[in-house]
Amino acid sequence: MEKKRKGLFQKFLDIVETTGNKLPHPVTLFAILAVLVIILSGIISSFGISVEHPGEEGTIVEVTNLMSTEGLQYVFSSMVDNFIGFAPLGVVLATMLGIGLAERTGLISACLRGFVLSIPRVLITAGLVFAGIMSSVASDAGYVVLPPLGAVIFAAIGRHPLAGLAAAFAGVSAGFSANLFLSATDPMLGELTISAAAIIDPAYAEGMNIAMNYYFIIVSVFLLTIVGAWVTERLVEPRLGDYKGDYREKLTGLDATEKKGLIWAGIAFLIGAILFALTIVPANGPLRAEDGGIVQSPFMSSLVPIIMIMFFIPGLVYGLVTRNIKNDKDVANQLSDTMASMGMFIVLAFTAGQFVAYFAETNMGLVLGVYGAEALEAANLTGIPLILGFILVAGFINLFIGSASAKWAMMAPVFVPIMMQLGYSPELTQMAYRVADSTTNIISPLMTYYALIIAFAQKYDKKLGIGTLISVMFPYTVLFTIAWTVMLIVWMYLGIDLGPGSPITY
Repeated sequence: MEKKRKGLFQKFLDIVETTGNKLPHPVTLFAILAVLVIILSGIISSFGISVEHPGEEGTIVEVTNLMSTEGLQYVFSSMVDNFIGFAPLGVVLATMLGIGLAERTGLISACLRGFVLSIPRVLITAGLVFAGIMSSVASDAGYVVLPPLGAVIFAAIGRHPLAGLAAAFAGVSAGFSANLFLSATDPMLGELTISAAAIIDPAYAEGMNIAMNYYFIIVSVFLLTIVGAWVTERLVEPRLGDYKGDYREKLTGLDATEKKGLIWAGIAFLIGAILFALTIVPANGPLRAEDGGIVQSPFMSSLVPIIMIMFFIPGLVYGLVTRNIKNDKDVANQLSDTMASMGMFIVLAFTAGQFVAYFAETNMGLVLGVYGAEALEAANLTGIPLILGFILVAGFINLFIGSASAKWAMMAPVFVPIMMQLGYSPELTQMAYRVADSTTNIISPLMTYYALIIAFAQKYDKKLGIGTLISVMFPYTVLFTIAWTVMLIVWMYLGIDLGPGSPITY
């Protein structure tokens, strides 16, 4: 029965993989979408379709024809500005300068190993999941460090290494949007959400901030840690059984140099945190708003450079102490390597920037939002069914398009206005998207790091394939999705802000 079930699941995965491989590369996909927007704007505008602006009574909005003379002039004259002005481009690259240095000097790897190795064995599973979730502050570094480390730890203490790998992978990928700190994901998605909200209500968008989901993602860390540990110990590990392989490893801790580096890096981080605290804790702090507020203040607008600095300085100190950095040339080279690794994102930003700008210029998002809201209202699809439907749609799309920013760049201009028309805040729409996007990463063969995880797993089971890995990870997707969605629904009913100045309703 078990073999038959695996066979059916493998056939399903084959269909998903084949279908997904037929999709164009995200760079090409956005270029195609940009051209389609231009063509559709001409077709739709020829029908004279118009709507009343939902935020400005009496103002009629029509679809702008980008195939007209004026439209084509805009298409070509704005191309460079659309690239430079693509919301996530600057914030992601700036953030990665700090995170990249911390990663390449070895600070992030040492922090993750030091944390996992310092906790009691009874908390190993939960510690792995927790460390995986927290690794999202370092962007994709957790994918490379934690899954193989989880396997090593479990093998060293006599447990099945694939269970350790699965626990770490679930935390890193399925829990990617939960964290105790803001990460590069927050500004990357937040800027797209703010831009989409401006389609309906520019004034509301001006009051939004990239920490719009911060309260929710903090609580999510503890929920997903508990669920991830339970799934590992009650479902995944029993199904795997005892490890019969020949591969055995001995776990080694941090050496003296790494410990010394961590101590000095921690001191540097603490000093930085104190200095930044002095800019907002005093009533007259320089980064407070004129009225003394913090939610809408220069501090909140400065989170990107603050995040960058809070990674850069400890990373620099760690590198100097461990001799991974010997002079300024090493720093420059490591920063250069970090930017080189962002090459694909920069190319993606060019085509995505054109699509986002053209879509906004045509007013199709606003028109679609009004008609979409009317259709959803006519179908009586509101409240919880609406949120559940959106999570299912976003999760399904994630099986085929792995990039979180790529998907949200396409979805935000459509779904944020629709949800706003139905009375739900852009902040809530973004959080619902983050739930769906994270939890389905671990069952998508098209996810960027999936081949790497399989390679790690085959170290312990040479016959392991995609079907086996997904069958191991599938329980995490199901339980994470259910638990996280229930938490979001409860949060909605309680009416608690999702982040600083970020309500549930619009």
